[in-house]
Amino acid sequence: MIVLSAWWGLWLLVGLTLLFNFLNGFHDASNMVATVISTRALSPRAALTWIAFFEFLGPYVLGVAVAKTIGADIVSSQHITVVVLYSALLAAIIWNLVTWYFGIPSSSSHALIGGIVGSVAMASGFGVIKPEGMEKVLIALFTSPVLGFIVGYLLMKLALALLWWATPSINKWFRYGQLVTSAALALSHGANDGQKGMGIIALGLLTLGYLHTFTVPGWVIVASSVAMALGAYSGGWRLIHTIGAKFYRIRPLHGFLIQLTSASIIIGAALLGGPVSTTQVVSAAVVGVGSGERMSKVRWHVAWDIVMTWVLTIPITMALGALFYWLIAPHLSVYVLK
Repeated sequence: MIVLSAWWGLWLLVGLTLLFNFLNGFHDASNMVATVISTRALSPRAALTWIAFFEFLGPYVLGVAVAKTIGADIVSSQHITVVVLYSALLAAIIWNLVTWYFGIPSSSSHALIGGIVGSVAMASGFGVIKPEGMEKVLIALFTSPVLGFIVGYLLMKLALALLWWATPSINKWFRYGQLVTSAALALSHGANDGQKGMGIIALGLLTLGYLHTFTVPGWVIVASSVAMALGAYSGGWRLIHTIGAKFYRIRPLHGFLIQLTSASIIIGAALLGGPVSTTQVVSAAVVGVGSGERMSKVRWHVAWDIVMTWVLTIPITMALGALFYWLIAPHLSVYVLK
């Protein structure tokens, strides 16, 4: 049995969480820059630099309500151990790497929540999971892509009705517009996805005795935001290709409407404390905008593959979280401060 001090146990947790945040930013960079790059509004490196900057600012502009949902509303904190958190993070990290390798956009949010539920259920049983917290999370996760599709579809129909007179030269204005919408999307991603890691670290601080009530310290916000921004700057090129090219050929109007739709939904969720999947919302908006122009425009088999990945993410990461806890718990414990 390996016994770690609270200090080393905390920094192992911080390291795993920042790795998860980095991979989250890396994985989700495609959601924020694919349309900007495919419509030539910005070069690939300029686009990644642009969104990384606003990614960092997200929690400061839009608050940290999502961190509380992840850290305090899903599972009773007295049943959380640091080993449970290690197991959940490892499950989410492995799933992010697998889906990145195969170029399949998947939800880091689903992966982390599945890992938490699986590991804590293995440790203490399903009874310690808060039904009201899980209901809030699942409603946010599963309604947001539906909204992404509907809003994207309606905005495209409205744009086609209002711009029937436009010449191709209008595309340059939509390219400029994407600078604003991509910044808003990056802000929303930093304020939603970035906070999931913040919630985990804050929960670890509470579990180890460094905090007496759930709160997110300033250094946690900075560290999580930097890790997410660095991941976004690194960029997941396999996923950028999937979002930006495999559904259909994205024009400047499509890119503008996709980002406008996605940013609006994710910002609203961040302010309400609802953890949503940027991947899901953006992919659904891509399909909705394309369908609004012409249903046959969308390569539906690509959309179906992504939907199946979303459906499988939570059960697979639950199983991985349970497996990692089963493997780690008998051999590792962490001293808790009194």
